[in-house]
Amino acid sequence: MPNEGIYPDNELVVLLSKDDTRAFTLLYNRYWKILFSIAYNRLKDIQTAEDIVHDAFMSLWHNRHTLSPDALNPYLATAVKYMVFAQVRKKAHAREYEKEQGFAPVPDIHIEDSVHYRRILNIIEEELNSLPEKCRLIFKYSREQGMSSKEIAARFQISPKTVDNQINKALRRLKVKIKDLLWSLF
Repeated sequence: MPNEGIYPDNELVVLLSKDDTRAFTLLYNRYWKILFSIAYNRLKDIQTAEDIVHDAFMSLWHNRHTLSPDALNPYLATAVKYMVFAQVRKKAHAREYEKEQGFAPVPDIHIEDSVHYRRILNIIEEELNSLPEKCRLIFKYSREQGMSSKEIAARFQISPKTVDNQINKALRRLKVKIKDLLWSLF
C-alpha cells in the first residue's frame, strides 16, 4: 500500500471488509494508543487495558464484513466502553464475593505500575532540580508544604501574582516532561 498514511478511515474499512490485513494494521496503528488511554484511564491497570484494546480489534476483525465504512470510530469507542464496563463489573463482583467470604482485600499493585510511578517521580525530581532556584523553592513550598500564594509571597517579599506565575511555569514544564514520558512508555 503506497502512501499508507493518506488513506482515510472509511477507505481502510472498505479494504478491511475485503480481508486486507494491511488495512487492519494501519487502523490498529492509528487507534491503539487512544483506545489504550481510554481503557487505562478508567481501569488503572496496564495489562487489562492492553487486553481490552486487543479484544476490541479482534472484534473489529471478526465483524469486518458487516461494519459500515463510516462507523469505525463509534464501533471502536463503543467496544472499548462496554469492555471497560464489563471489567468494572467483574472487579466489583469479585470484591463483593471476597467480602461475603471474609477474604482480606488484596491490594491491586502491579510491578509495571510501580516501576512507571517511580520513574515518573524521578523525572519530576530531575525537572524540579533543573528549574531556577527561586521557582523551585516556590513550587516546593506550594506543593510539599501546602503554603498559599500569599504566604509564599510574604516569605520571598514578592507579589502573590509572581508566586502564581512561578508555580504555573513549574507546572507547565512538568506537564511537558510527563507527557513526553507517557508517550515514550506507550
